Amino acid sequence: MARAGITADRLTQAAAELADEVGLENVTVSALARHFGVKDASLYSHIRNAQDLRLRLAVRSMAELTDCVAAEVGGRCGRDALLAFGHAYRTYARTHPGRYAATQLALDPDVAADGAGRYSELVRALLRGYDLWEPDQTDAVRLLHSTFHGYVSLERSGAFHSHPRGVEASWLRALDALDVVLRAWPTA
Repeated sequence: MARAGITADRLTQAAAELADEVGLENVTVSALARHFGVKDASLYSHIRNAQDLRLRLAVRSMAELTDCVAAEVGGRCGRDALLAFGHAYRTYARTHPGRYAATQLALDPDVAADGAGRYSELVRALLRGYDLWEPDQTDAVRLLHSTFHGYVSLERSGAFHSHPRGVEASWLRALDALDVVLRAWPTA
């Protein structure tokens, strides 16, 4: 019997909202039980454990991030696609900090197949606009992820705010630099 209208999907959505409010590390089965006004044990008919909940949240968050990026990148290529991708990625990370943190969790490839697979294909499609193919694509994917994740993580921690140069201006220069690097990718 589903008490308080609880389903695995509703639990995952509530976990996503809670993660954005209080941080991913504070999303617990107990916190969700309090949210729904039930005992912890009531949730275990919908999820196996806290790890299962985090995995569900990670998969959902990766799918959301992919949808956000795809909506902005669609129909663009080269520099325009890179800028749209970067802005959508950063906006998602800033708007949904807990969900974004969930996208960084290590997932079994079988569990993450849909969201992570679509995201990976989106990044690789962007890189084909720069005429990059394997194994260079993998290296470029890692460069983009490192740059985007590093920037939004440092920005969120406040690391950039002690310098008078605006954070937005530096972000735009970083995207310009990535475009230059991708266009002039060194050959093996």
